[in-house]
Amino acid sequence: MNPQTLTRYVPGMNCQGCVKRMREAVQALDADAEVTGTPDEKRLDVTTTLDAETLDRALDDAGYPPGAPETETGGDTADDESATAPSENRADAAEPGAASGRQTRLAIGGMTCASCVKTVQQALERTANVDSATVNFGTHTAEVAGSAEQSVLIRAVQDVGYDAEPIVDMREAESTRADKEAREYKARLKGSLYSLVLAVPLMASMFFFHPEPIGAGRLYWLVIGALTLGVMAFPGRHFFTSAWKSFKHHQANMDTLIAMGTGTAWAYSMVVVLFASWLPEAARGIYFEASSMVIGLILLGNAMELKARGRTSDALKRLLDLQTRTARVIRDGEEQEVESDAVREGDTIRVRPGERLPVDGDVTEGQSHIDESMLTGEPLPVAKAKGDTVSAGTVNGKGGLLYCATRVGNNTRLGQITEQVASAQNSRPPIGDLADKVSSVFVPSVMIIAVLTALAWFNLGVEARVIHMLVAATSVLIIACPCALGLATPISTMIGVGKAAEHGVLVRSGDALQTASKLTALVVDKTGTLTEGKPRVTEAEIFGADEAATLGRIAALERGSEHPLATALLRYCEEEKGVEAATIRDFDSVTGGGVKAQSDAGELLLGNARLLEDAGIDLAAGRDSARTLEEKARTLVYLAVDGKLAALFGVSDPLRDDAKDAIARLKADGLRIIMLTGDNRHTAKAIGDEVGIDDYRAELKPEDKHAEIERLQQEGYIVGMVGDGINDAPALARADVGFAIGQGTDVAIESAGITLMRGSLHGVAAAIEISQATLANIKQNLAGAFGYNALCIPIAAGVFYPLTGTLLSPMIAGAAMSLSSITVVSNANRLRLWKPEQAPSTAANTSDNHANKEQHA
Repeated sequence: MNPQTLTRYVPGMNCQGCVKRMREAVQALDADAEVTGTPDEKRLDVTTTLDAETLDRALDDAGYPPGAPETETGGDTADDESATAPSENRADAAEPGAASGRQTRLAIGGMTCASCVKTVQQALERTANVDSATVNFGTHTAEVAGSAEQSVLIRAVQDVGYDAEPIVDMREAESTRADKEAREYKARLKGSLYSLVLAVPLMASMFFFHPEPIGAGRLYWLVIGALTLGVMAFPGRHFFTSAWKSFKHHQANMDTLIAMGTGTAWAYSMVVVLFASWLPEAARGIYFEASSMVIGLILLGNAMELKARGRTSDALKRLLDLQTRTARVIRDGEEQEVESDAVREGDTIRVRPGERLPVDGDVTEGQSHIDESMLTGEPLPVAKAKGDTVSAGTVNGKGGLLYCATRVGNNTRLGQITEQVASAQNSRPPIGDLADKVSSVFVPSVMIIAVLTALAWFNLGVEARVIHMLVAATSVLIIACPCALGLATPISTMIGVGKAAEHGVLVRSGDALQTASKLTALVVDKTGTLTEGKPRVTEAEIFGADEAATLGRIAALERGSEHPLATALLRYCEEEKGVEAATIRDFDSVTGGGVKAQSDAGELLLGNARLLEDAGIDLAAGRDSARTLEEKARTLVYLAVDGKLAALFGVSDPLRDDAKDAIARLKADGLRIIMLTGDNRHTAKAIGDEVGIDDYRAELKPEDKHAEIERLQQEGYIVGMVGDGINDAPALARADVGFAIGQGTDVAIESAGITLMRGSLHGVAAAIEISQATLANIKQNLAGAFGYNALCIPIAAGVFYPLTGTLLSPMIAGAAMSLSSITVVSNANRLRLWKPEQAPSTAANTSDNHANKEQHA
């Protein structure tokens, strides 16, 4: 069927993220379909071989049912079947993000404190088909795991008095959030200015002009009261609207406290102005300036907090900025520029000198040098030619390249890194649980304390009791700060995770971040962790057999394996010796041992000594050669054919340039270092001696590594594990925190809590040091937030009145409340200045490391 172009009006299309989802749905049925969307016009153009009904059904299933354009109010629309979608099942259309078990992100509006966060989180967690939900006060976002539809999640948030909208495109959402916060910052600053312009002169005038609210003085105070009401109704309006909204939903938040405090002060002052002649002179206190000053100071604090908070997501913004918006694609022999989200796997991409790559792929034509520092941290550009892999977000050098797209959209390496950083920043370390529990009852508790304070002053206080009652209760309401509690953990977590990403460390969750700060032992694998993971065959001995046939059998056994030793043997056989792979059958992999298969010559066994010895094969013929190779720190690989030793290979894997420095740095951090390896004892000892590890276990199977970690945990150690291979996955999962080398296998990375984008063990040290700095910062914030409220609320209630004879002014209470939030955010931002305690000293040791490589080679 020839492709046809169909046009749809899609009411639910709001951004290019929506277009992307629809494109994926259509291309799942027609891989060659061209999908272009114009969100402003709600217009979708699709060039496809699908018929109109199938297209409509695909869009409907994706959660974007087509509809009739809003401009059409009547007439016959049946003439163009492609303009409308089937009407049935509209209410049951699946929402975007409704796939089972997927993560859904929402932007939350209206949150002002930790109590709001708890309310929204509980509303989401109580929603059907939600597995878990986390709400981040720092970014005003929620991340929900489960199969609940987006519309249901949004309705759940709205039902408790807050706003929510889906986040489809993170870059667009981050930009929208930044713009919104910039507008809020200006509005808060302007509102603060208007409030303080009234409050400051009014407060200053009290020292020389404070007329009684009688006669002309009453008119003066009525004008001041009206101006104060204007401050409350305009600059301070959102405090009262938020408080009313919370009240309607039977809740209370920080705005409730502010509204009650300033509203009570204003209402009492107005009563005094209107009915002064009926009140005793001691009860004629007027506090208009307090209401205006409190609102002005709190708005100023909000503005400063927004400004400081805006810097906490810099790391995520930088990652998002690495993603190009367009790509130059060659289709049907024609070069065209399309949006990056429109690139499909298999497309040919042209990259000109100096351009950033839009997707991952394999080079098909051309040569150049690629700057990969933003992903790997390696400062020098990497040469790329036909067959080499390139990554999205990296920058092309002076050459031109054509490459075939292999991973697109969020599946690129950059997309996965960005996703992991965003998820980790939204996660919450367990240390924040106490603040969450307190925040859920904080505001009601403060309101109860304020009532008890008022009753105590009214019944037990000195004259003027009514004035004292009003001042103390108002100060209690205003000085309490749940906002500081809400910011204490997420702000530090966001900055800490972002700082880790800057140093090539990707933290999967807040739990991993906290546990990494408490590690007491670190288990390291040898191959690919201490060594470069790029071994090569340096010695080969064939025992009484045809060399070509033997090597051909080895090539056949090692084909398809991702293990570094297999790669080295295959390269030796095919590239250095030029042999062709033999024919084998019944191939099987022996975990922790090697591989085996059947051939025309009999059973083949290829692996370590234990594999052959378990099969009863005599290794005496190679014992002397093996001893010599072990003394050179070689890894030994044996081949047996039909029950007899046929070949022995010595494989050298050079140490990483900075392995010795990194081990010394980790020891300086107070960690016990243990090396676990499947290699022989002689090689393990030689490597251990060279890098400074005297505690090692050799000739281990994967299950042995797992058991060793269990043993360390039973001894009371908090254990981290560093590995890169499939055989490391069980141990990585068993460890309290797993560190996966970024160049390692996907299985290892998925099993780990922290991924190191750079192969260096300095990344582990950096991860541990960053986590320690972050947790220390969180503890400081929590101590400050709890300490502030525990100290200031009693002071505001008047516990020191017997000693000082004065009560805390509501204006000072408002300033203190604002300052507490600013202090928490400012303290968290100190993490932005964090630097590694010990920088890698690779330059100083270049000559020594080259000597080490030569020794292993």
